[in-house]
Amino acid sequence: MPINLSDLKPAEGSNRDRKRVGRGGGSGHGKTSGKGSKGQKARAGRGVPRWFEGGQLPIQKRMPYKRGFTNIWRTQWEIVNLDRLAELEIDEITPEALHAAGVTRGLEFPVKVLGNGEMSKAITISAHGFSESATSQIEAAGGTVTVLERTDQWTQARPRSRRLPLTREMKKAGVGKAGGPSRSEFEG
Repeated sequence: MPINLSDLKPAEGSNRDRKRVGRGGGSGHGKTSGKGSKGQKARAGRGVPRWFEGGQLPIQKRMPYKRGFTNIWRTQWEIVNLDRLAELEIDEITPEALHAAGVTRGLEFPVKVLGNGEMSKAITISAHGFSESATSQIEAAGGTVTVLERTDQWTQARPRSRRLPLTREMKKAGVGKAGGPSRSEFEG
């Protein structure tokens, strides 16, 4: 027997009827239409804002000293002062040399040299940033300053939404869907 359009129907359980409230007792949602009995939350245009605390002094008034915010997208600089560089027995200082000497946390952080301390010997310093006082002291001692181009993840602020480009691509590729690739297959 050939299949025609009248034979097509959605899979069992995939479509559900809309909840029709206020359509009589037989609907299962009659009388109070699922809103309970009376009160502020049963009325039209009802509801209290999420921050409302029942008339209690709200938290933004109880704690007015909680102001400002912590910028979680700020650049994580590695700060190195001239007095720390003077202690090192290295002629050419680079971020790699500083990390190998245990001065910085890692190579993924940009390095900035500040002018706290004295520089007496002539050395070549390569870093991602220098303060004016550090630059003048290094050059006065006969050293050279090289500003490196930053390639770290903090050159751009990270997106504020959780929908990263990777997530969009994964969704487009159907990762995790029936017949689609797994996450490891997609990334690998």
